[in-house]
Amino acid sequence: MIHFNPTITKRTRKRQLSSGELVRQQRYFVNYRCPDTGTRKLPSFTTKRLAESFRADLMAQVSDGSFIDPGRIPTISEAVDHWLEQRSLEVKPSTLRSYRRIAKLITGPLLEGTPQERCDYDLTGIKPHMTSRLLKLLGDMSTNELTTANIRKWHNLLAHQVGRYSANRSLSTLKSVLALCEEDFGVRSPVMPTNLAKRKTKLKKQLLPAELVAKLLQHARTDHERGIYYAFPFLAGTRVSEQLGLLWGDINFEENLIRIRRIQERDGSLTERTKTEAGTRDIPMMPLLREMLLSWRLLCPRKDGELVRVFPGPGRLQAWPLPRKGGGGPLLYSNFRKRYWEPVFERLGFAYVTTHSARHSFISTMQAQGIEVGLVAQLAGHANPNVTLGHYTQAVRGGEVAMAALERAYELEG
Repeated sequence: MIHFNPTITKRTRKRQLSSGELVRQQRYFVNYRCPDTGTRKLPSFTTKRLAESFRADLMAQVSDGSFIDPGRIPTISEAVDHWLEQRSLEVKPSTLRSYRRIAKLITGPLLEGTPQERCDYDLTGIKPHMTSRLLKLLGDMSTNELTTANIRKWHNLLAHQVGRYSANRSLSTLKSVLALCEEDFGVRSPVMPTNLAKRKTKLKKQLLPAELVAKLLQHARTDHERGIYYAFPFLAGTRVSEQLGLLWGDINFEENLIRIRRIQERDGSLTERTKTEAGTRDIPMMPLLREMLLSWRLLCPRKDGELVRVFPGPGRLQAWPLPRKGGGGPLLYSNFRKRYWEPVFERLGFAYVTTHSARHSFISTMQAQGIEVGLVAQLAGHANPNVTLGHYTQAVRGGEVAMAALERAYELEG
């Protein structure tokens, strides 16, 4: 094993300013030999803290095998691996797996064939036919050699082989990879080709008007068995995975807060992190939501006699006001949609909207009420307020003010 122990030295330089004044400048140098090439490196820093931070990061990269010589231009594959490593610290495992699938469409190789044949090849490494071709993508290319023409040719190939949607997702990921590469390795990114991601105009997401949301919420107040299930996303703005992953321990009635700390996966299992780092947040409860949750706690199905999930699968119905027997386990998204979400729209005669549209209503309504976009983004779990602005409307105040504005919009006061 190679011993790698960079040292830090301090030097004082004399510099003569344009005025003729002679000044002394202290610089800190990290002295090491590059593990890849063996050449001596001596980067300098203005403070000791910066030098120590660089040294610690350097040793960690060498230890886990992720080191790339800053003086060497990385390949597209290395840049993608570096980007995936950074994202692994910020997103949940299932999201990271989807990033890895997209990354394969950047680095390659890509099997020429049907989607099923490509899937089998990814699992087994065996080509379906002796004549099957492996198409070279961008992986082996150096990042400083990448040109606009290369990107256009690669995108057109993906659009033909795997479809325009996957090609556009890969292009978006490549932009993010190159931006990080430029920041960390100083490799200037090429200009992205224009008119690649164009597709049919996406239909605007249908939202339930505020007056109909108010009627739905009033109906939910009297629907003791199911009302909280379909009212919650309108009142808390959560993703459905966050709603179904909520535990009673996450609800603090004393501080009037709902703590979003985990999500439920499609198979019903819980992941102890949210979709993104910004998704971990606290949401204030408005009076109606607090009232409904307190009532629901009396009826909520227990798991082995204990209150665990806020939105569990149902058990056997008993006479009011006794809680259901059994149940208390995970409620899968498909069952949530079929048993709790879709029936209420049919019952009230409203146009159907998706569960994510309820989240859109929550965010857009608060912005329309004048709540500052930074606060709305925080309550919605968006890492960047630009995401909130880009997908909703425009919009200045605390969490309680935001919830009061939402109540006014839905005419829930009193």
